[in-house]
Amino acid sequence: MVAFRSAAEPVEQARPCPRRKQASEVLPTAPVTSATPAPSTPPPPPKTVTVTDPALVKRAVKAAALGNAMEWFDFGVYSYIAVTLGKVFFPSGNPTAQLLSTFGAFAAAFLVRPLGGMVFGPLGDRVGRQKVLALTMIMMAAGTFAIGLIPSYASIGVGAPLLLLAARLVQGFSTGGEYAGASTFIAEYAPDKRRGFLGSWLEFGTLAGYIGGAGLVTAMTALLSTEDLLSWGWRIPFLIAGPMGIVGLYLRMRLEETPAFAAEIEQAEAGRPKVPLRRMVAGQWRALLLCMGLVLVFNVTDYMLLSYMPSYLTSELAYDETHGLLVVLGVMALMMIVQPFAGALTDRVGRRPVIAAGCAGFLLLSVPALLLIRQGSLLAIALGMGALGLLLVCFTAAMPATLPALFPTSVRYGSLSLGFNVSVSLFGGTTPLVVTALIGATGNMMMPAYYMMAAAVIGGVAVWFTAESAGRPLPGSAPSVES
Repeated sequence: MVAFRSAAEPVEQARPCPRRKQASEVLPTAPVTSATPAPSTPPPPPKTVTVTDPALVKRAVKAAALGNAMEWFDFGVYSYIAVTLGKVFFPSGNPTAQLLSTFGAFAAAFLVRPLGGMVFGPLGDRVGRQKVLALTMIMMAAGTFAIGLIPSYASIGVGAPLLLLAARLVQGFSTGGEYAGASTFIAEYAPDKRRGFLGSWLEFGTLAGYIGGAGLVTAMTALLSTEDLLSWGWRIPFLIAGPMGIVGLYLRMRLEETPAFAAEIEQAEAGRPKVPLRRMVAGQWRALLLCMGLVLVFNVTDYMLLSYMPSYLTSELAYDETHGLLVVLGVMALMMIVQPFAGALTDRVGRRPVIAAGCAGFLLLSVPALLLIRQGSLLAIALGMGALGLLLVCFTAAMPATLPALFPTSVRYGSLSLGFNVSVSLFGGTTPLVVTALIGATGNMMMPAYYMMAAAVIGGVAVWFTAESAGRPLPGSAPSVES
């Protein structure tokens, strides 16, 4: 960050240095007083304001959102091509065993996410957000691209599933530092009054990536024969990650460090010291608990709607698989349209009311929505899924700005990575498995609704104890305004 200081000029008179455009400038402003203080009274310290460049803020949002889109592109591809992957890498002759093996490799990525968060989070607080986000982009693109190059089981035997597992572990490890870093990056670049709107584009990228991945698999399944899909067609979606990764890396490498982190570096006498893990936990235990509660309701409802419901429609309600997928893609397209408007709403009315509305909606409407879905007609399913999707937007629009505001700048990346990934691994990623087990144990087909209601209660408690952050500076950072 290039900055200049002027003790005499107020912030309204500040202008960027003409040498080049800057990400931000930290400007001191002289205090305004009604009378001259007595000579014995020391003057108050100058206040600083970060002035952001709108063009560079847009670039930061695009670069961060593209990484999230790439993560969920892979998620959509892997989920909807799982049957084909099972035949390519796990040819046991038992379709159920093939599918379980494929999803076992998929689930392995969730196990290493907290480890990735524990590595990349503290590193991002020490060397900078931009450098670590560039590294996670490289690893994520390489892991996804490598899957498209792995020989089949018929070619190299047991080495094929082992290589698939290794690639998934690389993806999961890199993902552990992706969401927390991307949301921190956008939050620290955004002006205080537009943080909700700009942060909402991160989840816009999530929805776009998922739709792109699932839609591509659907199109390939319709256009290619089964033999072509098994021999070479399945590789295409994974190989696309290579060019996507190069574009994302280019965008991220062109960015400057966030204003908040650059100010921390400037104030440090000799670089950034290593922050112990115990400081990120013991020193932030209350914020970590709130983060885990908010992420729990966010991810349980997210994975329930976008990952589990297509299987629920097919396996439990005997609904046509293609129609079920198209309904989910339609719901996600609706969410994309609403997402930026909901993000702007959080800047106007606050994050807490929007998140609380989502929790109350899932508590009151989960049962009616699932009853509509179980009715079985296309219209009823669309209405039930659409209602749940609009409630989910309350979380997808508000969380990218809410979660980074829980932690101070010095430990924001590390603490958020830890809280987010532990909650996702324990509760979000396990949602389809737990709900399926509950239905099997009880025979109650309404378990998905009850599970979302329980998550809504926990999320409601968390948001009750969360301080409002809309329109306010991030903890440990100067106020941020748009030039």
